[in-house]
Amino acid sequence: MRRQWWAWAIVALVVAAAVAPLVHTWLTNADDQRLVDLDVYRTGGQMLLDGRPVYDYFTPAPQLLPFTYPPIAAMLAVALAEMSWGTAQWVWTAGIFVALAVTVGFAFRPVLRKHAPWVFAFLMVACVYLMPIRDQVRFGQVDILLVALCLADCAAKRPWWPRGFLIGLATAVKLTPGVFLIYLLVTRQWRTLAMAVFAAAVLTLLPFAVIPQDAADFWFSALLDPERLGANAATTNQSIRGMLIRLYMPGFLESAIWVVIVAAVGWYGFRGARDAYEAKDPITAVALVGLMAVLLSPVAWIHHLAWVVVVLGAIVGDGRDPVRLRVAAGVWLFYVVPVPWWGVSLKAANIPGVSVVLGKIVQNGFGLGALALVWLLVSWLPKRRRIA
Repeated sequence: MRRQWWAWAIVALVVAAAVAPLVHTWLTNADDQRLVDLDVYRTGGQMLLDGRPVYDYFTPAPQLLPFTYPPIAAMLAVALAEMSWGTAQWVWTAGIFVALAVTVGFAFRPVLRKHAPWVFAFLMVACVYLMPIRDQVRFGQVDILLVALCLADCAAKRPWWPRGFLIGLATAVKLTPGVFLIYLLVTRQWRTLAMAVFAAAVLTLLPFAVIPQDAADFWFSALLDPERLGANAATTNQSIRGMLIRLYMPGFLESAIWVVIVAAVGWYGFRGARDAYEAKDPITAVALVGLMAVLLSPVAWIHHLAWVVVVLGAIVGDGRDPVRLRVAAGVWLFYVVPVPWWGVSLKAANIPGVSVVLGKIVQNGFGLGALALVWLLVSWLPKRRRIA
């Protein structure tokens, strides 16, 4: 036991040393570029403390970012507003790594059961440098916390909380985890679904009693304005809709194609998640549902792809199949390098016959990669298990 304790202490030091350059880079960045999303959360909480409308404010120039989350998120952000800006940065960044550790622990549980703690250290460092996770630290984002909540709710063997509560909490804070309600429905997890819906409903209705005007502003105004989230055609939007918008088709045609593709991808992905659940493989099921949250949403920034950590865990499995390990290594490398920005550079190069077509494909690389991962988890992985 003592040797195991020392091993975990060394692991903590190794991980801290490995992430230190990333943390130093983004926490010493220019003040108006530093953890800009954390600034959004914290300022939303400050608006409540000051008695000012949450959805009318923008963060200072040059960012000018509005609060885009449900009102319960602003209520929870009051704790951040009570801290100094410097303290909030360190607390939030530490929370990102704690959430990542929880995610890695659940996602890679089969291989960690035999090879922890050194493999855990390796996996933590590897996952930290995935671009969607780097962006968690860069922007001070909440996504990896939501991933940890949903994964823990689905994968914990004997949770000490009512199963479904964490999914309800995540859905109330940010709407995209609501895809897990569909997953619970198609897998007929009725008790868990009831708890998730109950928790989400209570946390959604509570602001109407505490901050009714802000609650009304969000649900009947701010939520209906897609441009509040930022330029939907921006490279960072890697959802299916984002990829289609960048094709510059007529609006009605883009919307029609989007609806058809979303329906097809949703059917395929949720069917695969149901099959994984029935095969007692909750990690693959969660990975697929997480990819649905990215692909089916009208707007999904690169940092929303934090679900790729769970995808890697599903591919690796118990670590005994070398083919799956090589595939996981390839997926990891693909999401480490800034593929979409290479597409932007390729388009800017104006190479005749190449830049326009290939540039757009590469620009959509992470979204197209997510579609490929859905196929890999639904079709390739079960076949590979049977072969191995």
